[in-house]
This record gives sequence, C-alpha cells and structure tokens, in this order.
Amino acid sequence: MSLITQPLSTGWFFKDRDADTWLPVPSVPSVVQQDLIANQKLEDPFVGFNELKARWVNEKSWVYRTTFQKPATPAGATIALVFDGLDTFATVKLDGQIILHSDNMFIGHRVDVTTSLEADSEHTLEVEFDCALLRARELRNQDPGHKWVGFNGDMARLAVRKAQYHWGWDWGPFLMTAGIWRAVRLEVYTARIADLWPQTQLAAHYQTAEVTAVATLDTVVDGPYTARFSLGVGGHEIAAQEIPVQEEKTSQVTFRVNHPVLWWPHGYGEQTLYEITATLLCNDEVVDHAYKKFGIRNAELIQRPDKHGKSFFFRVNGMDIFCGGSCWIPADSLLPAISAERYRKWIELMVAGRQVMIRVWGGGIYEDDSFYEACDELGVLVWQDFMFGCGNYPTWPAMLESVRQETVYNVRRLRHHPSIVIYVGNNEDYQVQESERLTYNYEDKTPDSWLQTDFPARYIYEKLLPEVVAEHSPSTFYHPGSPWGDGKISSDPTVGDMHQWNVWHGTQEKYQIFDTLGGRFNSEFGMESFPHMSTIDYFVENPEDKYPQSHVLDFHNKADGHERRLATYLVENLRTATDLETYVYLTQVVQAETMMFGYRGWRRQWGDERHCGGALLWQLNDCWPTISWAIVDYFLKPKPAYYAVKRVLNPIAVGVRREHHDWSVAHAQPPRASRYELWISSSRAHTVQGRVELRFLSVNTGQDIRRPIVRDDIAITANGTTNIITDGVIDHFSVPEPHVLAARLWVGNQIVARDVDWPQPFKYLNLTGRKLDIQLRRGLSETFLIINARNPVKCLVFEEQDGVQFSDNAMDIVPGDEQIVTVKGLGEQPVKYRHLGKNSVL
Repeated sequence: MSLITQPLSTGWFFKDRDADTWLPVPSVPSVVQQDLIANQKLEDPFVGFNELKARWVNEKSWVYRTTFQKPATPAGATIALVFDGLDTFATVKLDGQIILHSDNMFIGHRVDVTTSLEADSEHTLEVEFDCALLRARELRNQDPGHKWVGFNGDMARLAVRKAQYHWGWDWGPFLMTAGIWRAVRLEVYTARIADLWPQTQLAAHYQTAEVTAVATLDTVVDGPYTARFSLGVGGHEIAAQEIPVQEEKTSQVTFRVNHPVLWWPHGYGEQTLYEITATLLCNDEVVDHAYKKFGIRNAELIQRPDKHGKSFFFRVNGMDIFCGGSCWIPADSLLPAISAERYRKWIELMVAGRQVMIRVWGGGIYEDDSFYEACDELGVLVWQDFMFGCGNYPTWPAMLESVRQETVYNVRRLRHHPSIVIYVGNNEDYQVQESERLTYNYEDKTPDSWLQTDFPARYIYEKLLPEVVAEHSPSTFYHPGSPWGDGKISSDPTVGDMHQWNVWHGTQEKYQIFDTLGGRFNSEFGMESFPHMSTIDYFVENPEDKYPQSHVLDFHNKADGHERRLATYLVENLRTATDLETYVYLTQVVQAETMMFGYRGWRRQWGDERHCGGALLWQLNDCWPTISWAIVDYFLKPKPAYYAVKRVLNPIAVGVRREHHDWSVAHAQPPRASRYELWISSSRAHTVQGRVELRFLSVNTGQDIRRPIVRDDIAITANGTTNIITDGVIDHFSVPEPHVLAARLWVGNQIVARDVDWPQPFKYLNLTGRKLDIQLRRGLSETFLIINARNPVKCLVFEEQDGVQFSDNAMDIVPGDEQIVTVKGLGEQPVKYRHLGKNSVL
C-alpha cells in the first residue's frame, strides 16, 4: 500500500485546564493567544497596552482536544501520530491513555498508535500544555547551585527548551505561547522513507560532482523492497538507478554529474537547484516516495593568519563573498501566523536590498522549511545559530539528552539546504561568561571537566553540537558561538566574529566612526528608529498619544535606556522636533546614516586582505509592531536604512568620506582643514573600467565651490577596493562655507553608483529652500519620479505604502544630477515625501 496521510488540522477545541468551557479552534497549527483572540476572549496584544492584559495567559495551562475516525488501515499496516511541533510541556492522551510527554518545543514526534486505534469507533485526542513559565521557575529552583545569569527576560527561561524570546526581549513582548504550533497528522503505511539525504562532493576544478543520496527506511511488512533514485534538474531527469534495500534498512546511490550547474548566492550566479527523488517499491508497487531539492556548491569559512590577525570570511565555489546582510528574529510573536508567502516576502526584500546573508538568531526558533526554501531559491546565505541565547545554560543529563535530540532532529531536517553555510553554537553566551566572570579556560581540553565549572554549557558548544554537526552534516562549518574567536575575549577585533555595540549601547560612540570599531566579521551592530506612521497608527489607538514621548510609545520600545540613547543621537546630529511625524523621520535618518557609515567603511576594508569579511546588521525584522533596531518594520515596510544599505551593497559602489571632526570634543569649533578619501568597492569577479567624478557643492547655494575632480579609465579592482584619492585636503579658510562632496561612478555610459558626504552635524545646516523638483509620470504598470534640485537635498523619503515598491528611497539629491525612481503598485495614489527641512505631497 502507498502511505496515506490524514491531516488533523480542524475540529479542535481548547480550554483553560482549570475551566469547564471548551472553545472552538479555527485550525491548527495555532497557539492559545490566537485562539483566544478568535473567540473574542483576548484583545490583540500588539495594540496599545494589551500586552499587559494578555499576561494572565502566560501563567495558565491549556488543553486541546479533537475527535477523529480511525483511518482505513490494511492488515499489517502501522498508524503513526505525527506532531511536527508542540509548544512546550505537552502531555498527549489518546482515548484517555498517555502516549507522549514532550518538553522541547524544537523537536517533532512520531508515535505508533496502531494498537490504540484497533477499534473502528471515534477516538479522542487530547494535548495538555503545562504552563512553561511556572515549570521553568520550578526547574530553576531545583538547582540553586547553578548561576542563573544572562541578558533579557526571566533567567528561568534557561531551563526550558522553548523559544527564548517568548520571555520578552529588548525588542519584543512577554508572550508565553502554548499550543500545537506546527502540523499534526496521522500516517498509515507498511513502509516509508523516513529520511532522504542528498550529499554533494564538488571537484576542485568544478567540472564534475558526485551526488550521493541516502534513503533511510521504516518498514513494517517484510519486503522485498527496492528504492528507485532519480536525479533531475530544471524538470528533466538526468540520471536514475534502482537499488535493492539492504537489511539495515538503508539504500544509497551515487550519481556522477558532469559540468554541474552550480548554486550561487544572488548577485554571483544562478540559484540552480537539483532534485533527488526516492521511490520505495515492494513487488513493483509504489509504497512511498520522497524528494529533496539541493544545490551543488562548495562553501568554506576562511580563517587564516594575516597582517590583521586571523581572517573570517566565506568563500563559495572559489569566490570570496563579502557577506553584507542582516540578523533575523522570528517574524511574529505568534509563530503560526507566519505563512510561507510572508517568509518569501521577507527574503525577497533581502534580495531587492542586495543583502546576501541572513543570520538566524539563537534566541528564536529553527525556522520553518519555507524560510530555508526561499533562501535556497532566491540565493541568500544562511548563518544558522543553535537556539541558545544570552545566558548561562544548565547541563543536567536530561537537558543534555534533550539538546542532543533537538540538534540531531533539526540538523537532519535542514542539512540539504545549500543556503546554510555555517552552524553556530549560541548567541552571546560567551559574553555572559565574560560579564559574569564565569570559569573559562580555553587551554583546558577535557570536556568532562567543563561540566564541573560554573560555565557548564561550554560542553554543549564545544563538544555536543560540533559532534552532531560532524556526524549529520559534515560538510557544513561549525563555529562555537557568536561572537567567538579562538577562545579570546569576544570583543577582540583580530579574530572570529564580533558584536559591535559601542554605538547605541556601551560607550555610545559617534556613528560617524562606526567603521573604526569593527572586527574581522561584524555579526551584530545597530541603531534604533521608529517604524512608519502607518505602523504606529496600528498600535497607538488614541490620537492624544501620538507624540514622541507618549506612554504607549515608550511601552512599545523594550530597549533599556532607549529614551536617553535616542535623545543622545538625535540631539548630537539633528534639529529636534516635537511633532511625531517629524520625530519618526529624524530617528529613521539617524538609523540610515549609522548603517551607511558602518557598512560603507567595512565594505571598503574587504579590499584590505579581507580585513572585514562581512557585516550583519541587527536586525532585519520585527516580531510585532514596535520601535526597534529593525530596518524593515513588522508590516514589511522598509525604513530609510534599508535603502542606505542597499546602495552601499551595490555590486560596484563608490564611496567618499571626509575625516571625522568631533564637534562635541572641539566645542563646536569648525576644523581648519578636512582630509577626504574617494574609493570604489566591487564584488564583480572581473576588473572593469570606470570613470569617477567628485564635485564640491555649496550646501547653501548649490554652486560648485571648486572644479570637479574627474578620473577616467579607472581599472576597478575585481572583488575588492580601488582607492582613488587617499590624501585629499580642503582648506576651510579658502573655502569657508559648508559643502557636500558628491561622487558619481560610470561604467560605460551608465551611472552605476553615487555617494554624498555631508558636513557634520546636520543640525548646523540650513536645509530649507532646497528648490526640489519632482515630476510624476504615470505609466500602465509603473510610475516614474524624475527628481532634480537646485540645492543639495538630504534623505529624500517617499512614504511607504501597502503594495507600493520604490526602486530607491531615502536619497541624497545634488544639483545637476537627475535621478529617476521607479514605483510599482502606486496606481492613482498620491506620493507623500519629505527631506531634512521639508515635507510635502505630490
């Protein structure tokens, strides 16, 4: 017989364990907050102060129940009840009998229920979810000798294998979910393919590859069984072979592929995906089949000594890749709300923004299959953390066994994805070790001794996890933590990756010097900003609360000290505002400038012996409508910083920068002279010829204050940096008025990149009267905005609207340089825009 699947997605009811009334569940997967909202028992916790009204849910236990008919079951067949995810302390009963206990949200379960379903009558399935918050505190109290320390949330969270951000984070609410958070179903079979693992070995010359497919089988009825393997690409079969199944219930085949079409990150080549299909036959009858899509590629993390210390960068198919990208948190506090379509839209935004790597952060979840599939199909590299974040985790034997099962389950689930290029042990747990002075002797190489220290989780990160990765995904690099570098202090800029938070957190350095603060790979850094007004309108109900420092707005900013930090960066750089729309815009300008200064400088360092291997900003997304470090808000609306990063990550980008003059230290005295630099960054595989122009334009008049510098026939270094001017100087006695440095780069007859360096800080500049001219031309499917200005314009932002896409935004405009923005989805809607000094509507 062929395997039969019966989803159990409807017909569920739920209740508070201590209550009598059952309420209907629209469908599963779901979590209790969604089901309470659907039954009008809970207000949207994302609106106003409703998160506080939802806190009672966190301390309750919940029961879900459904009934179902036994599926048609041939003689000798097995019936399995399959849960892909239970959140978190779950006891499963079938007709009143306990068949499963689960205490790990990250593990799927398969229970043989054949004998339990012998009767053909209706059966009752019940899942009771014990309160994770109270259970966590009980577990913490059972081990008072452990040092329960870390950052963010209740430290009892460290005792529970549940998404850590559910305990509240400095960007997210305190919402403890419970429920059947991933799919549940019945499967009836006599034999099935339990796992299919395609493995690739690409020859050093890239002209041949071996694809080995291993099928692991689960057989109930004796064979004989045969496995037919088919290898295809682009919908066409290119090889096939039938293999008898051995007694060990595995079947394996190796195909040789000549001239394989390689998988590349976007911007470097195509995202070709091969497909391996395994069909299980018994006496020529098909009993099951499985398939996996995979890519043929080679991915390496290059760590080698150099003049800066030890490198840390990625190489794919022999091509060094500067990994400009973002960190990812779960896209919703209520996880089943994230559809496959929504996942794909997030990754499409990354590709449109020229970001090549996403870091799945260790305080969230191992993401849904559709997330990784989108990364595979669209060419975004994945840095995958294991789910340990900001804490000193305990290592009881039961915990270690649960972690091992979790790791095996998820590595086996994810290992075929070509997008995943690194597994990383944790997020900032080594920083917790440092800040709390926990024991860590890197020279001690005896794992059992680590368990006896006050930092026992080292055993997880440096023994358990690497062993699992080596066994189940040996071709994927493993890194013990983020940040981490050969056992050195996590802030060491010469080795490993680092989280650079001395802008915003820490010493709160000027964002203009961000690039001087980086390391070999900057895997976290950021600057807060407000979301768009439409998002604020969603969660701020009362008009009287729509001012910059309102109670509800502060409630939706979970970052410690955000009032002081936002105020510091605003008052240092911009003229302050009291109306909310202007204030929102100003915070977004600061965020965009911060990301630009960091990315632009670090990308330039790529050309200096790979001094900086990549930059992953914190963070791409939000889990609720909020004020945070995200560069795209909860409703997938890009902030200005998104476009600033997009321009810096242009395949060929020009950069111009004058040296930083710290006006606060100099008591606002202007510099006598300014040194400046001009360079080109390229990710192209080959040298190309270009032409660059640098203009010096008065902020006040828009006139050239000196003759432009033009360099023709520049050989732009492949995959590196071409320095054009390194010792330019402007004497401010001869040129006293404020001016911008405006650079343009041509390749052939096309302008491929621009950059504008402004005198700092903006608050000293008069940016009214810019004489901006925007012409709107509507076409059948697109609208074009033709933009000119008589004076330099800073951060021209067109308001983001639902269903509207801008090819560029948050732009600097200078006289004599017309720019055109293509807009999709605008229709007959007006365009609202603003820049520093003005706002208006077209």
